[in-house]
Amino acid sequence: MQRWAYGTSAVAAALLVGLTGCTGSSGDDGGDGSQQGGASATSSARPGKYRTLPEACGAVERGTLRALLPGLDKLEGTKREKAYDGQPALTYDTDRRTGCRWSTGLSDGTRNLVIDFERVVSYDPALSDDDRAQQLYDKKAAEAGIPAPVDEKPEDGKPSAAASESQAGNADPAETTGAADSEEGEDGKNAGDGEQGSGDKGGEGGTGTGENGTSEENSDKGEEGDEGEESPSSSPSSDPSTAPRALDGLGDVAYIDDHLGTADSGAHRDITIVFRASNVLVTITYDQWSTHRSDIPGSGELQARAQRLARELSDTFDA
Repeated sequence: MQRWAYGTSAVAAALLVGLTGCTGSSGDDGGDGSQQGGASATSSARPGKYRTLPEACGAVERGTLRALLPGLDKLEGTKREKAYDGQPALTYDTDRRTGCRWSTGLSDGTRNLVIDFERVVSYDPALSDDDRAQQLYDKKAAEAGIPAPVDEKPEDGKPSAAASESQAGNADPAETTGAADSEEGEDGKNAGDGEQGSGDKGGEGGTGTGENGTSEENSDKGEEGDEGEESPSSSPSSDPSTAPRALDGLGDVAYIDDHLGTADSGAHRDITIVFRASNVLVTITYDQWSTHRSDIPGSGELQARAQRLARELSDTFDA
């Protein structure tokens, strides 16, 4: 487990009042400084709603674990109870990050469940904890290639990171040229720069998001298909009901990702759900491994069970 390093936030305000001096205007200057200091103090962003986190290994109901990991009840005695208890993640501040892992094995493969809670704190006085958590969420969604709703825009009117990244790769040519038609010259240049930004990012780092992120996702599927008989692994993404996508009614914002992998030892499908509840990011990873490469785990059942867990965890924060 990676060590999560962080420090205690320290905010200092210095105010000089009643400066001693020889000029008659020094008192007025001190009054102005006091007003400016007061305005600065009140401009700090609001802290996040949550100051603590749930205990991860105790956050999942036993019945939910039984449905997600059907092999648990086949264990006996203390082994079964230990499996239900889960394995807590290594953390050095349970008010900032907690996690837990459960695993079960059957004759035809294994299933694993991991949940992670991260409480986000912004150290920028001009940026709220919620806004910082949204930035981190947008980054995760963009890296996963999750398409964002076209109308998803923050208060400043600019698309969020997830929206701009995904729209760059899927923009309608008519929409792309619309801004240039309305204001030729600088606006047209800005529209072009917006689409090219993701491409530059991909060139520098080897992988990109948005337009290049879509290409990267297709490349990954192509690699899976190159293995021959596993080419059907790309089929779930063509079904809108199981494709990686944003989710409604889950926290403040949420998405689900679905990835199929194959190896000599078998095939596995990984379902990832990420949602934000105020200043907390919740990540659920649920996967199924099959010992037979021809026995590919399906998307529908795994996604439905993972979403059931996500709703339960979301209710924990809403309560």
